[in-house]
Amino acid sequence: MTDVANPLLTPSVLPYALPDYSAIRPEHYLPAFRAAFDEHLAEISAITQVRSMPSFQNTMVPLEQAGAMLERVAHAFYTVSSADATAEIQAIDEELAPLMAAHEDAIRLDAQLYWRVKTLHEQLDDLELDSESRYLVERHFREMTHAGAGLDDAAKSTLTALNQQLSTLTTTFEKNLLADTNDLAVFFETAEELDGLASGELSAAARAAADRGHEGGFLITLPLFTGHPYLSSLTNRESRRRIMAASRMRAARGNDNDNRAVLTEIVALRAERAALLGYSSHAAYVTADETAGSPDAVSDLLHRLAPAAASNAREEQAELQGIIDETEGQPFALEAHDWAFYTEKVRAAKYDIDTAALRPWFEAERVLQDGVFHAATQLYGVTFSERNDLVAYHPGARVFEVFNPGGSPLGLYVLDLYTRDTKRGGAWMNPIVSQSALRGTAPVVVNNLNVAQPGEGQPTLLTLDEVTTLFHEFGHALHGLFATVNYPHFAGTNVFRDFVEFPSQVNEMWILWPEVLDNYARHYETGEPLDAAIVERLRATETFNQGHDTSEYLAAAWLDQAWHRLGTQDAVTDVAAFEAEALGEIGLDNPAVPTRYSSTYFAHVFSGGYSAGYYSYIWSEVLDADTVEWFRENGGLTRENGDRFRARLLGVGGSKDPLGAYRDFRGRDAEIAPLLKRRGLG
Repeated sequence: MTDVANPLLTPSVLPYALPDYSAIRPEHYLPAFRAAFDEHLAEISAITQVRSMPSFQNTMVPLEQAGAMLERVAHAFYTVSSADATAEIQAIDEELAPLMAAHEDAIRLDAQLYWRVKTLHEQLDDLELDSESRYLVERHFREMTHAGAGLDDAAKSTLTALNQQLSTLTTTFEKNLLADTNDLAVFFETAEELDGLASGELSAAARAAADRGHEGGFLITLPLFTGHPYLSSLTNRESRRRIMAASRMRAARGNDNDNRAVLTEIVALRAERAALLGYSSHAAYVTADETAGSPDAVSDLLHRLAPAAASNAREEQAELQGIIDETEGQPFALEAHDWAFYTEKVRAAKYDIDTAALRPWFEAERVLQDGVFHAATQLYGVTFSERNDLVAYHPGARVFEVFNPGGSPLGLYVLDLYTRDTKRGGAWMNPIVSQSALRGTAPVVVNNLNVAQPGEGQPTLLTLDEVTTLFHEFGHALHGLFATVNYPHFAGTNVFRDFVEFPSQVNEMWILWPEVLDNYARHYETGEPLDAAIVERLRATETFNQGHDTSEYLAAAWLDQAWHRLGTQDAVTDVAAFEAEALGEIGLDNPAVPTRYSSTYFAHVFSGGYSAGYYSYIWSEVLDADTVEWFRENGGLTRENGDRFRARLLGVGGSKDPLGAYRDFRGRDAEIAPLLKRRGLG
């Protein structure tokens, strides 16, 4: 293969520079990365070898222009490695991880580059810069300092070695988790064992079994989180137990995919790195450059919310136990795998709602077109047109062109809805191309979900939770599409980790908004709208089961903090015992309400970007709940409101202090009362 044959070595000529995935082969990636590393280092060298004193034009502008090829190759590859990780792609990912870590360190720890940025930072008040350019200097200086650019050469060498080890370990964690999640998919021989599932769900299970060579059987694949959407419907208690048990034992079975030793080594190395950088723990290191500022601020919020959440969960548990005692011929003690099933019985009794029965009103295409897209059109004036002529990285991924009000082109949106064995669990958004006026690029973003795909000709009927996930992830996509910045450093969702969930959570508000819900919640066969009385009862249930839901989330957030508040002197040899102690410390050790993620499958923090940052969801929800109040006070789904939210928050990307941007939008800091009310904690 010659360099000329590698489509990654030159910018794509497709619309919006969408990578030409039809021409890209796995063997193209590593050579392209190596070429991109070399080019990026040469670009940085050209900056540091300038003999004149640093200026914004000779330092910051070329720094932002540098690395374009690497970003192009990396976005193309990491989109595939998360969504279609074949064995060949996984092998590339493992080889690449330490190379990427070493390259990133070579840039951010470069002493000459740091001197130039530091010099500009010291002169900042004397430079005549616009606000985005000034903030660019501030952020580069802060991030390079935070990364260790000010360390001596010996410490930098140690730091680089730690970063490479960690990159390899986090890649191993994800690989192990994907393999064990696939291995632990639960096989059932008969449909009777899955009584309670709808025909579409059975069809999806049959298709999954057939794909694995088990014609005639049914395979239940596992989502990333501890529970499973089917637990609320399955009437067979043993079937529920088997699914929950499989979920909770992932990557902790003593086999080749066991993550316990991997994660304890990750924790130890992160603590060692934090100490090298002058911090008491990894949590202290991470939060120092977030809006929270410190682990104590995070701890204060979690400890403020946990007691009320745990108390509410115990009340809910007692109510569920009462249902069991009254309705079961041989009563038993409620266990974790029973919670969702009996919760639906309580919901039906209290509110006359069966959430499983709502699925015919949530057909996926209608939710997308007449719900998600419709809300965005009503609020922001943007429109969407499917581009069947553009090929994404997988046949199941669809490409849509997005247009501004008035019809000017904005970017591309890619949706990859269905689960598969090569896709990691959960749901996410990532950029494929980032917007930048300096580079002349427009945004291309992708949403990945893990919805079970029904058999041929069967409709895809979503649960309410899956509808919520789609709206949530599309909120991230809008952030990526709307951010309009000069410098790629600030593109899209490149904001503080504990702010990034805010726009996505806000977008969830439109799910039950009358003019949105009325537009998409139509029976897939009859076209009948969802009954108005049911809608009202749905809205009445917004705080229902919040004790459980808040507790399982807070347990995971605290578990993340507990691992990452450890110092170099703190060694953990028993992962399960450490978890139990940590959850007991915050009062969230109720066996009937397990943590949303146990350590061995906590991908957010051990292979994703949320280490010591899983608290971000509840931290951002303070802003989210306060913003929902603003929309309600100001007329809701209007273009005027959408334009304000786009211009002052989504549109600024990372080019402004996020809390400053929020004050600009809201007129004040966020208040916590709306969150407490929403979660039933006030």
